[in-house]
Amino acid sequence: MTEVRVPTLGESVTEATVATWFKKPGDAVAQDEMLCELETDKVTVEVPSPAAGTLADIVAAEGETVGVDALLANISEGAGAAAPAPAAAPAAAPASDAGAAVDVMVPTLGESVSEATVSTWFKQVGDTVQQDEMLCELETDKVSVEVPAPASGTLTEILAAEGATVAAGGKLAVMGGASASAAAPAAAAAPAPAAASTSKDVEDSPAAKKAMAEAGISRDAVQGTGRDGRAMKDDVARAVAAAASAPALVPVAAAPRAPVSADDASREERVKMTRLRQTIAKRLKDSQNTAAMLTTYNEVDMTEVMAVRKEYKDAFEKKHGARMGFMSFFTKACCHALKEVPEVNAEIDGTDIVYKNYVHMGIAAGTPTGLVVPVIRDADAMSFAEIEKAIAEKGARARDGKLTMAEMQGGTFTISNGGVYGSLMSSPILNPPQSGILGMHKIQERPMAINGQVVIRPMMYLALSYDHRIVDGKGAVTFLVRVKEALEDPRRLLLDL
Repeated sequence: MTEVRVPTLGESVTEATVATWFKKPGDAVAQDEMLCELETDKVTVEVPSPAAGTLADIVAAEGETVGVDALLANISEGAGAAAPAPAAAPAAAPASDAGAAVDVMVPTLGESVSEATVSTWFKQVGDTVQQDEMLCELETDKVSVEVPAPASGTLTEILAAEGATVAAGGKLAVMGGASASAAAPAAAAAPAPAAASTSKDVEDSPAAKKAMAEAGISRDAVQGTGRDGRAMKDDVARAVAAAASAPALVPVAAAPRAPVSADDASREERVKMTRLRQTIAKRLKDSQNTAAMLTTYNEVDMTEVMAVRKEYKDAFEKKHGARMGFMSFFTKACCHALKEVPEVNAEIDGTDIVYKNYVHMGIAAGTPTGLVVPVIRDADAMSFAEIEKAIAEKGARARDGKLTMAEMQGGTFTISNGGVYGSLMSSPILNPPQSGILGMHKIQERPMAINGQVVIRPMMYLALSYDHRIVDGKGAVTFLVRVKEALEDPRRLLLDL
């Protein structure tokens, strides 16, 4: 009996979803014949048979999430080994006769993402490529997706140039001179996703159904962007906003750029905004237009936190395998304060206020393509070490553009640290539909009057931007004071004071 296991999925990728099985139990398989297809955050991975024989059983069914080296199936070696060989030969011959042209398709982009922009081509027409070698990079509203070569051969034609917008499942390029053994599985796998999609009922997400019922709009008025055309909650929100603001949008058309002199124009460079930057700009403006946003400020003496970190950072890293930073202290302090002032962790849904008895903490992270906010779920139930590990892992994946859409949705509160760039003071903008965001800043030594004496202390300004529609001034100030108290005396977090 030979085990079929999940192969290495790539750097920082630890799990995948079983998308399609090309074989079923009892089928004869040849060595290196494709058995199934796995989907990761970045690419689609085909799993070949490690030996010839018969597929005995399937351990991981379609739709299941599996980790690296997890057991997928078992193959019994023996009588079936010779059977596939004659059948494979006739199938390979037509492929060779046809020149073994292989289409390079747009991979699955993630739920609710239907299109992408071709950012960069790593190969040019005429270049020789190896199977799984990266051909190009696609950019969506949130993440970057690398497209690997489905087979070894030569890139004969590029159908979507850099800057072009492509839909999920669209054709990017054509490869020629590919081996028949590599092209055949691709051709066999093509109808599988279609069959899978048609066999499933297309049903809108529960959150979308609830939102449509509350808003009183019909399904026909909502443009679904989810998989197979499913309506998502964001789709309903866009439909409601469009219906409410359509008349008001007419006079707010973007004003044309003022003319510039020929001398100035020759020294300018025009670069198209990335999809991520366009999305960020739209969301920030929507936030200003929707929320009654105010900001309150305070300062915190970082002496005690810095002392704790200095004393225990080595022991902490030795035991937990993670560096002790300041973000875990701030996350814990915010979770503590949110329990006392729950409206800062709430959101407005129509005429209702939704209070969250949990904290999904968004930690803003800067990337080369813009700001993203990965979400640490149930941060209020996590230890300092778990928080630090989660922040480090998601921060690294954010910088590599490997976060999924799901990992950036559902946050209830956000922390943004402009201090890493040297900011001494700022007013952060809300991340809708959240009602609060905490801005951290640079630690700066300043003279402070303490007990009648002037002493030098490491101080940090804190800023809380909040939605004044549901958070009043008292609640905002109380929240910020509780964060300040917890940081200036970390023992309060241990004693729940």
